[in-house]
Amino acid sequence: MRSRHLSREIAESPREVYEFASNPANLPAWAAGLAAGDIVQEGEALLVESPMGQVRVVFVPDNDLGVLDHDVTLPSGQTVTNHFRVLSHPHGAEVVFTVRQLDLTDEDFERDCARVEADLDQLKGLLESTF
Repeated sequence: MRSRHLSREIAESPREVYEFASNPANLPAWAAGLAAGDIVQEGEALLVESPMGQVRVVFVPDNDLGVLDHDVTLPSGQTVTNHFRVLSHPHGAEVVFTVRQLDLTDEDFERDCARVEADLDQLKGLLESTF
């Protein structure tokens, strides 16, 4: 099983990046690989219309460490843990998302990485043009 750490530097404070990225209402604006439509809060979980169908997403509780890890339960019932961090960087913040191959083919793994790269680019673009 391979893992790939994908990152982007963002010229905003880690706190601003964390607050924007952790707000469920902002997910459709930057996380097209996860949220392609409506989001419904159900307790601590989010029911999200995604490109994969409806998924259940549970983020770790709000924290001061920049941790945005989240479990995604797919329509198949499989749960995937995604590791996502907002780190301090000399030029603002750096976001780091870990993609794991798990049972994906090499082609599907590369496709997932490309989707995450596009989402991180979108997050960077939105934050650097908004704040």
